[in-house]
Amino acid sequence: MQTGRNNRHALVVGAGIGGLATALALGRAGWRVTVLERAAAIGDIGAGIQLSPNGVRVLSCLGVLEGLLPTTFRPEAVEMRLGRSGRQVFRIELAETAEGRWGAPYLHVHRADLIDALLTGTVGSGLDITLHTGSAVKSYEQSPEEVTALLDSGRRVSGSLLVGADGIHSVIRSQMLGAGEPRFTGHVAWRVTVPVERLGRDVPPPTACLWVGDRRHAITYRLRGGALANLVAVVERDEWRGESWTERGTRQDALADFGGWHPTVTTTLREADAHYRWALFDREPLETWTDGRVALLGDACHPMLPYLAQGATMAIEDAQVLARQLEGTDDVPRALLSYSATRRPRTARVQAGSPQTGSGSTREAPSPTCPCGSWGNLLPACTTAGWTGSTDTGCLDRLLPRPIGKGLRRQSPAEAFRTVGTTGFEPATP
Repeated sequence: MQTGRNNRHALVVGAGIGGLATALALGRAGWRVTVLERAAAIGDIGAGIQLSPNGVRVLSCLGVLEGLLPTTFRPEAVEMRLGRSGRQVFRIELAETAEGRWGAPYLHVHRADLIDALLTGTVGSGLDITLHTGSAVKSYEQSPEEVTALLDSGRRVSGSLLVGADGIHSVIRSQMLGAGEPRFTGHVAWRVTVPVERLGRDVPPPTACLWVGDRRHAITYRLRGGALANLVAVVERDEWRGESWTERGTRQDALADFGGWHPTVTTTLREADAHYRWALFDREPLETWTDGRVALLGDACHPMLPYLAQGATMAIEDAQVLARQLEGTDDVPRALLSYSATRRPRTARVQAGSPQTGSGSTREAPSPTCPCGSWGNLLPACTTAGWTGSTDTGCLDRLLPRPIGKGLRRQSPAEAFRTVGTTGFEPATP
């Protein structure tokens, strides 16, 4: 197979957010794209996603934002409250400031709605994009001229590029780098969604609200124009097996984990029809994302813990940068190396920040003299991702910088409040 610009063919393994965004970005750049998805159908899986302005801008460039907007919710602010009393610790206005500061809104969206928008943009766009469900890829092989995906069915599909966007259990990553063992973080998250009409006066506020307590925290926000409440509630566990985010738990266990908490949290847990438990596993940033004509993308190469709400956005950014690096060149392996070199520092920084944020939010109870206590560590993490706001840091100035990874230093709150979008909400650089 030749790799001339007029007949370039990309194979995308995985039809999640990253895979569909990649298919759309490449399709709009003139590539013929074949998406190979293991599942028999693209289902209504998952719950809420927070989309920060850097990801929203990419969705606008991909032409899907206009269709997605009616299904989203725009939070008024990001805030922190104490889990039991509901007392507000801080509030940073978001609705009116996000577009002026970062050029796009901050949005909440149901994962299924985002997938639907991306599917419409790919399959229904008139672009040369084909989606095959029930097509599990088991391995790949390549020559200097082409790469071939080998399916469980025995079918072989060849192209000039293969993108492994097949998630945290990536088959493509395992072949490229070996399976590797993830590390359990000690945190397990409950995930529920509830129609707000069931919650009465206990409906979550129209914000991205972090509720914090001893060895646990919760995040509430709204979806689908405000009609649906989303809750992620994280507790500590000594051990856990498995990385599934579709495992079911019980209402009784969820309520026991958050007994005595504010009614907004407990009522949402009580009124939910399904309670999913998601054990949070961590992986070290990868040094290698490519192998000749093969590249990794999204959770396949940089799985994100949820604490900075950047997992989906980083995958969407990956897709845009990958397509840009492939523009105007027939040297696919070289373009993939450039993509990797561009993306790895940015995603590694976010990966480094996420575990520190989660640890800071669950390990200690608040100081009786400082309402922020150790949770003040969340503020540097959020603000260095772009959540800058008031310069009145108060008692938070007493917190010390903490290490967050090789060569990285957690800013003090005073420094962080003066930082605007240094790692998260500013555009990805191709």
